[in-house]
Amino acid sequence: MTRFRPCIDLHAGQVKQIVGGTLTEKDSDLKTNYVSKHSAGYYANLYKDTNSLGAHVIMLGPGNEEAAREALAVWPGKLQVGGGITNKNAKEWIEAGAEKVIITSFLFPEGKFAFERLQSVLEALDGDKSKLVLDLSCRRKDDTWFVAMNKWQTITEMEITKDTIAVLQPFCSEFLIHAADNEGLQQGVDLDLINKLSEWCTIPVTYAGGARTVEDLELVRKASNGRIDLTIGSALDIFGGEGANFVDCVAWNSLQMVQ
Repeated sequence: MTRFRPCIDLHAGQVKQIVGGTLTEKDSDLKTNYVSKHSAGYYANLYKDTNSLGAHVIMLGPGNEEAAREALAVWPGKLQVGGGITNKNAKEWIEAGAEKVIITSFLFPEGKFAFERLQSVLEALDGDKSKLVLDLSCRRKDDTWFVAMNKWQTITEMEITKDTIAVLQPFCSEFLIHAADNEGLQQGVDLDLINKLSEWCTIPVTYAGGARTVEDLELVRKASNGRIDLTIGSALDIFGGEGANFVDCVAWNSLQMVQ
């Protein structure tokens, strides 16, 4: 069943909603939709109180470790964490309270996929793939998609296809896939990508990017036959948005549980 999955995006130690494609090395390029007055722990507690499972905490650049740890301490074993995860610190984040670690850039030195790095992360997690989420966030090129790394600024050589999904999914418990060209724009989800992912993936997948209203949950459910979950970020009222109310998203999840 399609579920709403919440998020906590961290930038410079604050909870923010950012236009994904503007995360470059230059601060002047950054376009921010929302900067919260609340801490990461506040949102973790909100998700805990509403039993909103599967939330991901993403550290967008340096200076976010303390905020991430605050969130994990509020709801130990229930939040996923990503951003700067490597074989050196993956287990450390699990021990800090993360349910799972999310990894992308480390697997793509110089933009090329390194299978041995994936293996090293699994080894660091004692071979437990249930603790690992692969982030295949991507940018679109014509009618296809390529994995993007380094805050979605570097396009790797890995195309998202049925074959690449088949190669990767035996080594992780789920995928997180931001459509970086849609991220933060509230201009609609990439239904083509969602449809393909539902055909190719046999493990859980969370899609993020472009969601505007709670009705997008039904749109994704139909496009994926209930196999893809959806994150709504900038459109949510708890992040300053006007298109979707968090309580309605929580109610959607409750309804799916009883159907």
